[in-house]
This record gives sequence, C-alpha cells and structure tokens, in this order.
Amino acid sequence: MSVQSDFDASDFASRLETFSDDELLQAMQELEKASDDISHDERETSDVFAKIALVETAIEDRFPGQLLAPSKEWQHRRT
Repeated sequence: MSVQSDFDASDFASRLETFSDDELLQAMQELEKASDDISHDERETSDVFAKIALVETAIEDRFPGQLLAPSKEWQHRRT
C-alpha cells in the first residue's frame, strides 16, 4: 500500500462509497498501520496519506458530527 504512482483519488473515493461501515473502518485501521511503516523519505511518493484523508472524509460523511469517534469505538469493539 505504500507507493503507487498511478493512484486515482477520485476512483478510490468512489470505491469507498460502496464499503460497508466495517469495511470502511477496517480500511482506516490498515492504512494507519501502513503509514507507520513508511520511512520519512518515502512519504512524498506514498499514496497512503492521501488514502487516509479520503477515508477520514468518508467516515465523517457517514457519521456527521462524530469526527473519528466511530473508528475509535470500532477498534475498541474489535479488541
């Protein structure tokens, strides 16, 4: 998930719309883990941070006014 030069943000955002709530929150968890593994030098060419921003927006759109609370609650339920 780290480097992808042909990343299409619009396509990714469209695909997020089809995700269930669990799939969306799982994607956020996976992206957060992936971001931990990206070296400082690779951050400029990685699509992970752009994907995180898009997933954050999708979560906020589904759960208005709750910011990322649904993600935190979901993670808590899974542990």
